[in-house]
Amino acid sequence: LPLQTFDATQEYAYFTCCTQAYDPRNRRVVRDTVRVLRAAGVSFGLLGGAERCCGDAVRKAGGESLFQGLAAHNVNVLEGLGARKVLVPSPHCLNTFRKEYGELGAKWQSTHVVELLAEKVKSGDLVLKNAVPAKVLYHDPCYLGRHCGVYDAPRTVLSAVPGVELMEFERNRADAVCCGGGGGRLWMETPVAERFAVLKLKEAAARGADTIATACPYCISMFEDAKTALGMDGIRIADVVELAAGALQE
Repeated sequence: LPLQTFDATQEYAYFTCCTQAYDPRNRRVVRDTVRVLRAAGVSFGLLGGAERCCGDAVRKAGGESLFQGLAAHNVNVLEGLGARKVLVPSPHCLNTFRKEYGELGAKWQSTHVVELLAEKVKSGDLVLKNAVPAKVLYHDPCYLGRHCGVYDAPRTVLSAVPGVELMEFERNRADAVCCGGGGGRLWMETPVAERFAVLKLKEAAARGADTIATACPYCISMFEDAKTALGMDGIRIADVVELAAGALQE
């Protein structure tokens, strides 16, 4: 995509999550993110590959020395570029930047994409006109919800999409059931019957939902795997950004 490299003339430095950079399913979310950010008039630039993994899963799995190296590199890159606002698509990056990078000298403000889009919806800068008929159950990612306290922003964006009937899981917000991918478990094998994402997919089907929406690349991966394991082709797994992109009038 023809995108600018961040040089401190843009408002936001966009930090690409490694899951969205390398996973084919999640790369589709990045492309839609660019479309929606442009439609909302957001000024942003990429790091051009200078970024490295935020180190969240590495640290949770016990790789402290590797985490320190990754974090120090990212702090040096972003501070060196003069970044004061960093936009992230992953709750894991968000939590790591907000709570763990300060000890290494990070001074920037971190914002998740859905937080910014919710602000743009409220200000009228992001107008969603096309209908996207869907019965949507929103899944609260652990690191966006419980860890960072972001519950309303994704629901604000979803509620602004014409045609969306927003539903809730029985356990939601602070009581939401994890997708099963945090703490390094994205790379572990769990028996199908014990996967949290499988249990949530079954609940969604029983509730009559046709879409599970979330705002985390880990959750997207876990739900897509669960969908494959159950053969549930009738339920769509979507990032909030993808539903917003579907409602753009271009």
